[in-house]
Formats: sequence, structure tokens, C-alpha cells
Amino acid sequence: MSHAITHEESLDQFSEQIEFVLNTYTPHNLDLNKYSNILLGGLGGSGIGAKIAADFMQSSLSVPTQLISDYNLPAYVSEKTLIILSSYSGNTEETLSLLAQAEEKHCDIVAITAGGKLLDACKQNGYKTYSIELGFQPRMTLGYSLSTLFLIFGELAGVDFTADLQQVMKDLLNKEALKQKAKTIIKAFKGFENDKYVTICDGKTFAAGTRFCQQLQENAKAEGFLSILPENNHNMIESYYGAHKTNFILFNSGTNNRVNKRFGFIKELLVKNNNRVFDLSFNDFSVSEIYKAIYILDWVSVYLTDERGEDNMLIPNIIDLKGFLSN
Repeated sequence: MSHAITHEESLDQFSEQIEFVLNTYTPHNLDLNKYSNILLGGLGGSGIGAKIAADFMQSSLSVPTQLISDYNLPAYVSEKTLIILSSYSGNTEETLSLLAQAEEKHCDIVAITAGGKLLDACKQNGYKTYSIELGFQPRMTLGYSLSTLFLIFGELAGVDFTADLQQVMKDLLNKEALKQKAKTIIKAFKGFENDKYVTICDGKTFAAGTRFCQQLQENAKAEGFLSILPENNHNMIESYYGAHKTNFILFNSGTNNRVNKRFGFIKELLVKNNNRVFDLSFNDFSVSEIYKAIYILDWVSVYLTDERGEDNMLIPNIIDLKGFLSN
């Protein structure tokens, strides 16, 4: 690559990531009945795709799934555990630690990576591996990892997501309308860009909401927090008196009538107390709508970078931490 691919370029080319996956995916031929559980290993932009896909597949997979964003596997892991590891660089130290432990436990291993030690280990040991193109910032490769994971999980559950991903690509052809929606969100918080951001989600939007918080933090250097319903109503709601120095985004999947009522109450309460609230809830909770929401919110993090006068390509604190840990 002659230059680092900017976040704007990454988002403008987002559909090409999905197209790459559809053109290169090959079956893993694993039988779900062989496993008692599935563990997903990954951190940051590499890990969140696993959480989004796993949460969406809860009603289709007959075994429990869990995302591990740490150094150690749970004690219950055995040869009946399927391990899916995701690391763009292939050198994420926590993910490599999970790899070593998975090998000791004789787990079946699948990896999603662009290179590094993870790819080397997969080649050496014959683990099923799905490739990602090089040249991107890791947090801007969600189209690769998430699309691959939908196909991996779909194959396990007997569900073909090809048509869904093709629909996403069609939807993203109208990217200017989605970018305009992102600008509308920015406009709603105009003059308050430096306040913190709280996304109120439900169980099905938790992972996508987490992605948004990560992007706010890493790209715009903004404080992003997540609050989940119905749990919010048993504690955090008691902090909602008066106006807060907070930009609230409601992110409801719309799939539970009782939770829908709770969102309605929270919205009315926040607005009544003169808080800034933007409602980005779903009318149709589907694979295509999830991608569109993520796409819009990624653009929000990029546009907010400019509003806050930051450089979304630079991550000096993370670089300094890696240097500190290498000593």
C-alpha cells in the first residue's frame, strides 16, 4: 500500500470487505453436534464481530457461546470445545495465549487473521483459517470478521447468510443516505461534542452498542459508555434526575414488548429533564439492519473526530502501552 488507508476510505469501501468474504469463504465442514460449547477469542475491533454474530445466533445455536477478551480460557474448556480466534494482526498477545491453551486442551481451532504468529501457527498445524486483506487499521476491518463469522455460525446452525450479506452490499450502495443519518446524529449533539456519550441498548443490541463505544473511544477520543435494559431500570435510572452533561443514544432492537415499554419510559424521562436524546432504535432487527446501524455509527465516530479536533488514525496511548508491556 502506498499510504495508510484512512477510516473514511475504509468505510467508503466497506461493501468490498463483504464481497471479499463472499468470494473467498470456504466451508469448514464442522459438525455442531460434536461440541458442548463454542468459545470466541478476540479483543477490540477483532473481538467485537464475534460477539455481534454470536448474540444474533443465540436462537439458532444449540450450544452456548462465549467471547473471551482476556489471557485465559475457562476451566470447563475441553476437546469438545470449538475455539474461534480473531486477530487482525495475528500478534495480539492475549489471543495467542488463548491459542496455546486451546492446543493444550486439544480443542478444534478456527482462526480469522491477516497474518502474524496466529497465521503461522495455523499453517503449521493445519487449522482452518480465514484471511483478511492487509493495509487497514484493525478496528476498520469489521466487514471482514463479522461477515466471516456469520458464515461460520450459519454453517454450524444450517443457516445460509449469503443472501443476507448480499442484501447488505445492496444497502450500502445507498451509503450517502447512511452518512447523512450519521450527520443528523452529530447535529443533534452540536455544541456538546465534548460531553460523554451513553448508549442505552438491550440484549440484542449490546454487542453493536459496544462497537460504537469502542469507535468513539479509539477514533474520536471521546468517553463512550453502555447501559443495558432492563438492568438499567433497576439501578442507573435513579441517576436520571435533571440534565446531564451527556449525549444519550437509544439503541433498541424492538424484539421484546416489555423492553420496548421500558425504552419509551426512559426516553420520556430523559427528555422531560432536558437531556439530549437521539433514538436510533430498530424497526426491523435483521442482519442487514445491524450492518446499517454499525455503518452509521462508525461514521458518527469519524465525523465526531473532526468536530473534536482529533486525529482518528493516531492511538498514542495504545502504542505507549504496547511499548511498556514489551519491556
